[in-house]
Amino acid sequence: MSNYIHFSNSGDGHLNLAADGYFLENVKRGDVILYFYINSNAVIIGRNQNAWRECHVANLRRDGVQLVRRHTGGGAVYHDEGNINFSFIMNEKNYDLERQLRVISRAVEKLGVKTELSGRNDILVDGKKFSGNAYGFKNGNRGHHGTVLVNTDLSRLGEYLNVSAAKMRAKGVESVRSRVCNLTEFAPDATTETIRKYICEAFIEEYGEARPYAFESDELAEIEKRRKRQASWEWRFGKTPQFELNIENRFSFGELQLHLDLKEGRIRRIKAFSDCLDTELVSAIESALRSKRFEPDELARAVSRIDNKTASDEMSDFFMSKTFEKVD
Repeated sequence: MSNYIHFSNSGDGHLNLAADGYFLENVKRGDVILYFYINSNAVIIGRNQNAWRECHVANLRRDGVQLVRRHTGGGAVYHDEGNINFSFIMNEKNYDLERQLRVISRAVEKLGVKTELSGRNDILVDGKKFSGNAYGFKNGNRGHHGTVLVNTDLSRLGEYLNVSAAKMRAKGVESVRSRVCNLTEFAPDATTETIRKYICEAFIEEYGEARPYAFESDELAEIEKRRKRQASWEWRFGKTPQFELNIENRFSFGELQLHLDLKEGRIRRIKAFSDCLDTELVSAIESALRSKRFEPDELARAVSRIDNKTASDEMSDFFMSKTFEKVD
């Protein structure tokens, strides 16, 4: 049995989660891996979550924030350079959640901050969450990864997470919002580097000596393949569970209601209603949007081909607007 510690120097959330998934599938029997990474501005959603339900996609695009889908469950979280992420990866025979959580709690208590556990997923200080956790299982191996909010910009949570307005009946897992806090509220001098140091110390105290993990060239090639897959639209949006969405908007040509049934991020069924005078417009809209990806530019291009210039121009502008991407 060997213990390893690895720290990613990349802020690419897709790459960091790809490496996490690689470790989960390939950790050797008896080995225990502690993996750290810090994502640049990113919203991370669980494997079975609806991206449009969990976050304000338009704001992510506007600000260049990464949208990353995990290979594990759990809820939506915001990451920046003030948040450090950890993963424990090992064979299921070595897996012990109590020991793993003890490592994180012991590390934080080295700052002089007392922690408490809440259920299976959260670690708290003074009743507020600074660490949320999620779990994975593959090839007889188990992974436990989580966050440690050290000095993240919590004002961004409302900007990117669960800002919604239209009516949606969604299938899948929704996040439960909790009161969150930074560790700097209780230990002002705490940094991500300090926390990583203390987690490493606590890990060695719990598991014994550890050495750095160095990827071989073939491992890096496999991780890059995984990164490309996880960064794809098909993984980030196409993995969204089936859901129904109603969109209403008043245009100059009349009121328009769109009742959409989406699966794998595409419009599988559509029914349009309008009080417009153009009797052919409703069926033209349905034909134009059916089977399209639920993406602003793709929907805008689709309606731009409708043989009604006023409707095509106004609907194109609407689909490219921030208002369109507010869903609930």
